[in-house]
Amino acid sequence: MDEKYTSPEETLSEIKHLMERSSRFISLSGFSGILAGIYALLGALAAYYFLNSTGISPGYGPSNDLLIFLFADAFIVLILAVGTGILLTTRKAKADGNSLLDAAAKKLIVNLCIPLITGGLFCLALIYHGNTFYVAPAMLVFYGLSLVNASKYTREDVRSLGLAEVVLGLISLFIVGHGLLFWALGFGVLHILYGAYMYFKYEK
Repeated sequence: MDEKYTSPEETLSEIKHLMERSSRFISLSGFSGILAGIYALLGALAAYYFLNSTGISPGYGPSNDLLIFLFADAFIVLILAVGTGILLTTRKAKADGNSLLDAAAKKLIVNLCIPLITGGLFCLALIYHGNTFYVAPAMLVFYGLSLVNASKYTREDVRSLGLAEVVLGLISLFIVGHGLLFWALGFGVLHILYGAYMYFKYEK
């Protein structure tokens, strides 16, 4: 009876794949990244129209009405992005035979959340002390650091996105008054480009 021959290269590739699955969560959905970017752009567009309709200039200290609107706007974008990400990633994980509750996924979430929560508290402190010009840059920098920190527990491509977010955030620190534009570029455009890249590279 003939047995299927497996070359050493195929065996090593299979071993590498199994090791990667055990140490990294690789079922991230690229399409969820695209949708997150679209949500962010829509949120930025809503903020832009709100600024124009009220005559408020982001180059001056924002009013309480603006802060409330921007907070609600960002919160809605966050809920939509996270909800879509969980839904699509869960479906992909099931298709890949992975679980959102395995060790690699838990490590990914923990390492993602530490800089993310720290950055959120830092941004609240900036708002509390009236340094709102630096909120958008800080969001980009801390979000980028959270991606870099979590990248060792998922695909290496996430690290590149994180570094791009950090660089964009640092640039925006020196261009005061254009936080909305940089926010749209970082959370909108970069997410769409990254999501499309991930989708065509791993899912198509």
